[in-house]
Amino acid sequence: MTAALRPEPDATTGTPSTGDTRGTTPGRTGREGAPAVPEAARQPYEYRRRPLEEPDWRRLPGWRDVTAAEWESAQWQRAHCVKNIRQLRQVTGDLLAESFYADLERDQAERATMSMLVTPQMLNTMDTASTEAFLADPVRRYMIPVLSDRRTDWPSHPYATRDSLHEAEMWAVEGLTHRYPTKVLAELLPTCPQYCGHCTRMDLVGNSTPAVDKHKFTIKAPDRHGAMLDYLRRSPGVRDVVVSGGDVANLPWPRLESFVDALLDIDNIRDIRLATKALMGLPQHWLQDEVRAGMERLAAKAGERGAQIAIHTHVNSARSLTPLVARAARAMLDTGIRDVRNQGVLLRGVNATPEELLDLSFALLDEAGILPYYLYMCDMIPYSEHWRVAVWEAQELQHAIMGYLPGFATPRIVCDVPYVGKRWVHQLAGYDRERGISYWTKNYRTGLEAADPDALTRRYEYYDPIHTLPESGRGWWRRTSTAA
Repeated sequence: MTAALRPEPDATTGTPSTGDTRGTTPGRTGREGAPAVPEAARQPYEYRRRPLEEPDWRRLPGWRDVTAAEWESAQWQRAHCVKNIRQLRQVTGDLLAESFYADLERDQAERATMSMLVTPQMLNTMDTASTEAFLADPVRRYMIPVLSDRRTDWPSHPYATRDSLHEAEMWAVEGLTHRYPTKVLAELLPTCPQYCGHCTRMDLVGNSTPAVDKHKFTIKAPDRHGAMLDYLRRSPGVRDVVVSGGDVANLPWPRLESFVDALLDIDNIRDIRLATKALMGLPQHWLQDEVRAGMERLAAKAGERGAQIAIHTHVNSARSLTPLVARAARAMLDTGIRDVRNQGVLLRGVNATPEELLDLSFALLDEAGILPYYLYMCDMIPYSEHWRVAVWEAQELQHAIMGYLPGFATPRIVCDVPYVGKRWVHQLAGYDRERGISYWTKNYRTGLEAADPDALTRRYEYYDPIHTLPESGRGWWRRTSTAA
């Protein structure tokens, strides 16, 4: 990043810093004054604590006059989200070359499955020192994808689908996915404060793009939410509700609090998880007095009846963690909720090396009080092959990060297998490495298989990116796709 204007980072107040060293590979030198360690004796990864920094937004031409009070306002952040190329130009001025905008424009016209929506908070963590630095930035790579990022040989896997996890097929009522025996996913709304290029719910969430005409909920939100609650009241086998969307930060607080409060009135509901990338992308929302007071009320009610509330956020790169994010996470923990956990997505070019994953995990745990929890393999949606990694690569990454973090804070890398659910990457039942086909089994029935006697013995398939296969495997897929 370019040098910031203010000196001395402050990890508690969120004052912008003078530089940006977050997310870099740990240095190979020992502590100052310590004897040098021979290269052969050094650990593959060397831990070094790095205080969080808030990059100075005033380095960006469009935000030179933005005050700290404005920056920390959720209303200001929402009003100044970057939604199109014109607005991105207004913010970055002449920092980026015309070739970048042309690349971005082509992607939006031909490949993008999500419309552009980036909060100032997120854009500010991207490296804008040059066009080359911006292109290489890990946050940019998944928030503002360009055509040159994507593969030209296999931009989509032949088995990629819009609803790659078949969640809509498992709706008990519209928006309520009942895939696991004791858990449900409640999609309360189809919008977020920011849109990730790799979104697994790209068929429903956000605005339509030239490449994707989005599906729409057909039932009005109050009626859908009521139907969800009615289903849970008559489903005593469900104990765990993930409240998501979209992003719950986009639901007006009184409506979200009312829904969660109603969940807490259902005796069998013991765990409630609020899913929000906005804890990182729009921490200003979670620092609002109304939200903090409401979370305190919900946490108190949960405590009275022995239930748990947690927040699950979505951070993919250590660069995204700033003092404001840490303040928001700690503010939520101070309300009395059970935990704040991170569910990232494993993305090539973003976090698919041991160093990147460990940098992220330590920054979450040590600096923001967020528990590293899951890293999902990127789902098989259209035009995602440049992000996806193979199962064997995920297995190697899981091996590489073991032993550095406490066991409870070592993120599990999981594959969300269609019709199965999440599985640790070493739980596969078989693996054809040549063709990149892994086989998985399940130990429960979804609503789709209530009467299927073979559901628990069938093997379900998942597919590696074709470009990661040996030539013999790539040739097989070329022949298979041509024949199809």
